[in-house]
Amino acid sequence: MGLLDIASGNSFWRGYDYYKASKVKTCTQIDTNLYEGTVEGSEGNIYEVTIDLEHPKKSKCNCPHAEGSRRVCKHKVALYFSLFPEEADNAIKEAEEWEAEEEKRWQEECAEVWKYVKSLSKQELQDELYNMIIERKEHHYW
Repeated sequence: MGLLDIASGNSFWRGYDYYKASKVKTCTQIDTNLYEGTVEGSEGNIYEVTIDLEHPKKSKCNCPHAEGSRRVCKHKVALYFSLFPEEADNAIKEAEEWEAEEEKRWQEECAEVWKYVKSLSKQELQDELYNMIIERKEHHYW
């Protein structure tokens, strides 16, 4: 699943939506690891997509969002899922599990911070906030 590993979050989910909405219009195998196809965009534009499974970063799409970017756009994701429909459900399941783990981790971190903040006196909290602002200012050169 090399191609999907370099897809950004929005491109992944929108590509899945495009795949489910049957926006992939054509798909042709050129070589063992090379595929070409066309995918309908959000405003009815048709984009030409090339997927290179051996070298995913060399995959191409002529949509304006993919231009100059090595990330995977939604059209590439949609074509990939059309080529390998069995991967779609697996990828969605993995993405949902990852998001659930991230949410759980974030909740645990927030609980730890809240516990720490509640343990501070008003003066200690003011000092902590002041130091945090100064540190951030120095780090970001405000």
